[in-house]
Amino acid sequence: MKLWLSLIRPGDWLVALLGAALVAGSVPLFWQGGLADRAIVRQEGKVFAEVDLKAKRQLEVPGPLGTTVIAVEPGRARVVADPGPRQYCVKQGWLMRPGEIAICAPNRVSLQITGRTKVYDSISY
Repeated sequence: MKLWLSLIRPGDWLVALLGAALVAGSVPLFWQGGLADRAIVRQEGKVFAEVDLKAKRQLEVPGPLGTTVIAVEPGRARVVADPGPRQYCVKQGWLMRPGEIAICAPNRVSLQITGRTKVYDSISY
């Protein structure tokens, strides 16, 4: 084991470190549609609001069961409160990556995060 470590020069460590930094830095840009920039809120399948993820904001979306509350902060969004019985969309937590979605099915409200490029999954394939 120590034999191959003696063959590595300081320049080799520098190249390996720069390569690792390049890979780590490119993951958010090239993985899952790039960086998140918008949140799309739908009510009964129709777009209720498109919100930029740069500013802090709170939305109240009316639905058949009551009001769904959505919080938007820089780079992320989440469903804060929903009148649905199981609270699956609230338990989803913060959505930060393009393609992530929280669906409040009983109240017919959904929150989706989008990026600059279209994200495909097994359903849209």
